[in-house]
Amino acid sequence: MKKLKDPKPLLTKNSEADLNNQQSFNESTSTTDEETESTSTTDEETDPQNREQKKSFSYLSPIKTHMRTHTREKPFSCKECDKSFSQFKFHMRIHKKVKPFACKECTKSFSKLSYLKSHMRTHTEEKPFSCKECEKSFSNICNLKTHMRTHTGEKPFSCKECDKSFNLISSLKKHMRTHTGEKPFSCKDCDKSFSQISHLYSHMRTHTGEKPFSCKECDKRFRQINNLKRHMRIHTGEKPFFCQECNKSFRQTFDLKIHMRTHTGEKPFSCKECDSSFNQVSSLKTHMRTHTGERPFSCKECNKGFSQISHLKAHMSTHSGVKPFSCKRCDKGFSRIYHLKRHMRTHTEETPFSCTGCEKNYTKLRSLKTHMRSHFRVSENLNILKTSFNVQLLGFPLNPLIYSKKLQRLF
Repeated sequence: MKKLKDPKPLLTKNSEADLNNQQSFNESTSTTDEETESTSTTDEETDPQNREQKKSFSYLSPIKTHMRTHTREKPFSCKECDKSFSQFKFHMRIHKKVKPFACKECTKSFSKLSYLKSHMRTHTEEKPFSCKECEKSFSNICNLKTHMRTHTGEKPFSCKECDKSFNLISSLKKHMRTHTGEKPFSCKDCDKSFSQISHLYSHMRTHTGEKPFSCKECDKRFRQINNLKRHMRIHTGEKPFFCQECNKSFRQTFDLKIHMRTHTGEKPFSCKECDSSFNQVSSLKTHMRTHTGERPFSCKECNKGFSQISHLKAHMSTHSGVKPFSCKRCDKGFSRIYHLKRHMRTHTEETPFSCTGCEKNYTKLRSLKTHMRSHFRVSENLNILKTSFNVQLLGFPLNPLIYSKKLQRLF
């Protein structure tokens, strides 16, 4: 019996015949595999000689192609790109854009017959591939294999730059862009680019104004599904993010991160104008307006400007006459929560503002400021206080040098 020669990486007549017969080979071998898996093991199948000869072929060319699955030989190189293949015909259809297999139900066409068969299941809704671990079914075997990794925890696709692994090759490709900085998806309306196509789609809605995700409980609409999910927790009251230091829970993981800084004391956002630091960037932005004098929130009734939106909302009650904060001890109402808290001290007789100079206590900060004039004398530049004791505000000692800035308004 003559030995088979090794396949050469040239497109000879025999190799072209190999390619033409490859499709019929795939269909025949897949059928053989399914029949072999469904039948029970016999003595003939357990024989070592029969195991080696388990797959048989009626043509010489299919066995050559099949052997490359074992040797991993890829003798055919594409001149259009740098890829190599064990069989070549199907890949060239990508460059030539040849799709000979058309769907009779819709206008789609495909380069491979197997792709068409998988597509037809979208019309028939057939899902022949079932998961043995759960009740989910899938229309093709690839989706089932991918799903099985959720049970096994397998993450076969590893990043060479870091230690992260992924269960999908597409997830690895997306992750690699965080290392390369590649942003292949560009917006046609502006100069922004994105690393993921989904991010581009979300960005495009800022131009079109489209908000396809609507809340069923209220009339609010959102550009992204994640924003809708976060919003729904307002209606359901769900707070899935818990603090391990205390029992507080939060709707968003971002809120939990900010809360954790109250335990760690971390204040990563510093003011460049003074020594103040903050645990939120929003607090820093609000603080910066004390330096710039910016008041972006204006009242439509009287044109007054405010540095914070909360101050504007409280001011609007002076026009509307609404006093949403009521005292439970008496019938008085207040436009601000701070005013209600100050009023409650008249019932509780609480005096949180103390003077360390003479130990007098006051219910209002204004009363303490008036009293401090009897103790403090400020120098001509109003920066140095001629005293050696601290002022306690709400039980917390304040440095006199810092407090002197607040006293500038009093003298």
